[in-house]
Amino acid sequence: MTDAGSHGADHRVADAVAGHWVDRVAPQRARPYLRLARIDRPIGWWLLLLPCWWSSALAAIASGAAAPSPLHLVLFFIGSVAMRGAGSTYNDIADRDLDAQVERTRSRPLPSGQIRARHAALFLVVQSLVGLAVLLQFNAVAIAVGIASLIPVAIYPFMKRIMPVPQAVLGLAFAWGALMGWVAVFGQLDAAALLLYAGTIAWVIGYDTIYAVQDIEDDEIAGIRSSARFFGRRMRGAIGLCYGASVGFIAAAALLAGAGAVGLLGVILFAAHLGSQVLRLDTRDGRGALMLFRSNRQAGLILFLGLAADAALKQIVG
Repeated sequence: MTDAGSHGADHRVADAVAGHWVDRVAPQRARPYLRLARIDRPIGWWLLLLPCWWSSALAAIASGAAAPSPLHLVLFFIGSVAMRGAGSTYNDIADRDLDAQVERTRSRPLPSGQIRARHAALFLVVQSLVGLAVLLQFNAVAIAVGIASLIPVAIYPFMKRIMPVPQAVLGLAFAWGALMGWVAVFGQLDAAALLLYAGTIAWVIGYDTIYAVQDIEDDEIAGIRSSARFFGRRMRGAIGLCYGASVGFIAAAALLAGAGAVGLLGVILFAAHLGSQVLRLDTRDGRGALMLFRSNRQAGLILFLGLAADAALKQIVG
């Protein structure tokens, strides 16, 4: 596939991780597709993956297992990378005209002309098939729940044109993994999984509001709606409320699943990390906001390790 604009100078995306291997060692012709799939911005698939792992760890506690299923953890990893890429490709196809009007996004492969829309659509199909192959490894209920996630994924790109807080729909999509780990073990959705899902939605709205700080001025010019624009001067307080709701729901989920002191310690450390983000946020500093947004990987891993350690400890102490 030869795309317009794919020759000549290399087009590194503005908010990619500096020095990423995609920009250094990937074949030149593959780079636009790897960037389209956000491989050079791994925080996206981490944030999609972590709720899956939380849910798996919560299911391990509730089922009396010593650890989350290693097979499930690996499948969720592969599926998250594939579906993050597919979702990003779909989003960029839908938003290519808007992206061309925003400084941070105009360097993406589609608005910059590195890839044609029809080639991006074909790439979307390939990534979706990888995700489907992963999904088919689970039980029938998990497959049905996984397919249902396509609804918020499909409508999200259009919500930023009409909704004041489109991050709420993004939350529905990115939090879906909070259901998947549980249903993959039990074959049904229970209150603990639904509480975890609610808490994860609030987490997504909070961290994506921080992310949107980078684009406030350009979004206003382009007519793109975002929670950062909607909350305005009340942004830090609104993020704090989102994070507080997230911690409350997740703590309730952990207690309902039978988590002990170690699991709750993980929730407390997760809460402390989120609180530090709110305190450190400068709404005039886009680069600083990006770093805070990326730090949610560490916050999510802290929670996962706390829940997983709780499951293991229960086995040791009997």
